[in-house]
Parts: sequence; C-alpha cells; structure tokens
Amino acid sequence: MITTDYMILCLGMGLVTYIPRWAPLFALSQRTLPRWLEEWLDLIPAAILSALILPALVTVGEPRQLSLWNNDLLVAVPVFLFALRTRSLGGTVVLGMALYWLAGKFLG
Repeated sequence: MITTDYMILCLGMGLVTYIPRWAPLFALSQRTLPRWLEEWLDLIPAAILSALILPALVTVGEPRQLSLWNNDLLVAVPVFLFALRTRSLGGTVVLGMALYWLAGKFLG
C-alpha cells in the first residue's frame, strides 16, 4: 500500500536526481565549449576515481589509520605502473588479480 506521501517522496527524489544532470546537458548541448574547459572536464572521472580508491589503499582498521605497508597498496603500485605502460585493461585486471592473490597467500 503506497500512500500519497511515499509517492511525493519518490517523485521529489527523482526530480532532485534528474534536474542537476539534465540542466547542464540542456544548457551546454547547443554551445561549443572552449578547448581548455573540455580538457578540464575530461579529468573529472579520474579525479573522482582517485578520491574513491586512495583512502581504501592507504588506510586500514576501524577507526581508519594510515598504513603505507598493506597488501592493497603494495599490489596497486605495480598494477598502476603496468596500466600506464601498456594501456591494456584486460592485462591490468589479470595482473591485479594475480598479484592480489599472491600478496594474500605470501604476505598474509
């Protein structure tokens, strides 16, 4: 039994999610952006991914404590270098999985 309050809540949440995504698309779709702005916007996904991944790589435990010698970080560094060098998504995934398994097996 869905009440009117729940319907209004769901509709409001949908609008709050949809409008911020739609507004820039609508406003900028008919314009040519400067090259420097396009290049800057291209960096946003990498910045967001870094912000999400880095804390998991350099902290451990509850409460979170800084640790530069954990298995996740020790695996991430060579995998990152491999990814930069080869630009191979498949190879990066396979190497990451293999090194993560080896680190868990031998480094504890």
